[in-house]
Amino acid sequence: MMVGCLRKALVLQVRFTLSASSTRQSLRFLLHHLYPFSSISTSGKSQSFTVSYLIDSCGLSHKDALSASKFFCFETPDKPNSVLAFFDSHCFSKSQISKIVKSLPRLLASDPDKTLLPKLQFFYSKGASRPDVTKIVVSTPGILYRSLENQIIPSFNFFKEFLQSDEMAITVIKRFSRILLFDLHTYVASNINALQEFGVPKSNIAGLLMNRPMAFMVRPNLFRENLEEVKKMGFNPSQMKFVIAIHAIRAMGKSTWERKIDVYKRWGWSEEEIRLAFIKLPRCMTHSEDKIMATMDFFVNKMGRESSLIARRPLLISLSLEKRIIPRYSVIQVLLSKGLIKNDTSLVVLFESTEKMFLRKFVNGYKKEAPQLMKLYQEKINLSEKQDSLQEGSGDC
Repeated sequence: MMVGCLRKALVLQVRFTLSASSTRQSLRFLLHHLYPFSSISTSGKSQSFTVSYLIDSCGLSHKDALSASKFFCFETPDKPNSVLAFFDSHCFSKSQISKIVKSLPRLLASDPDKTLLPKLQFFYSKGASRPDVTKIVVSTPGILYRSLENQIIPSFNFFKEFLQSDEMAITVIKRFSRILLFDLHTYVASNINALQEFGVPKSNIAGLLMNRPMAFMVRPNLFRENLEEVKKMGFNPSQMKFVIAIHAIRAMGKSTWERKIDVYKRWGWSEEEIRLAFIKLPRCMTHSEDKIMATMDFFVNKMGRESSLIARRPLLISLSLEKRIIPRYSVIQVLLSKGLIKNDTSLVVLFESTEKMFLRKFVNGYKKEAPQLMKLYQEKINLSEKQDSLQEGSGDC
């Protein structure tokens, strides 16, 4: 009650004592501090303008724009316009710009020449293409807010020194650009040292770093536990399979790992068969549960093959249903219907053989008996490629 009276008295005093020219500005300042959550505060207008701008100029939904405006507001479009123009001039699409703004709306208050451009120029100077830089920024807009001298350059140099190449360092950053936001010595350097202590060759460490940099983003004590676990399974640290197995384990939590074990058990695999399959091909555990189920269902229920056969040839699980298995099976069905091949033809020969070998043996080899095979096969391939293209977005100039 007392506080309310004091506020009213202060407001009245301001109204009568301030000059006409400064009354509105001073009153806004006072009301903002007396009524920080009041709808009549100065933030009201700027928030409304910000929300409209984020919707109309940046493509954000009303919900996202409203959420962003609670942490960042502006009253004129000049600065955000210059930021949008900057991204546009560097070949970012509207959808990509929208994604950046949604992720980090404060960038709209940046000075493009002082804050944004130097980072892009640095990546260009290291051999990154425009699409490369676009991919890096869109996936991790926070890079543009980090210090070039204190964060980005030292991190880049770390990868360059280990991999001995600007190009390879860029490859790591493209694969997992968020890695530039972390303290590399706490995570990556410590885990590289652990791999070296276990006897993993530098070339294999480099391969893991370039292809699966996220595998290094784990607490060093947990990473060492994973190394011990993989070694106990029977993997040789000097072989590439060792680091692939590390990635497979690091790519999922314990609960996900156990669920995938259960998926294979549903198809009759024993724990020993699963272990041996993992040793043969570690990435058989990195596929989604849906992928595993769909592929096993195809081979066992559609083709009538024994589940234990797939356990002995885990590479079959890794093959693409849409791009390889279904197109090739469509050819096999025609050959079976004409009695040109037997139903016991090895799955290894049918699906693991190279494209050139498959065409020579099962398509070109039966041109007279089944001239439609090449057309049928190509139709299935084209259908798969068309589905892929529909899922891809464009971001190049």
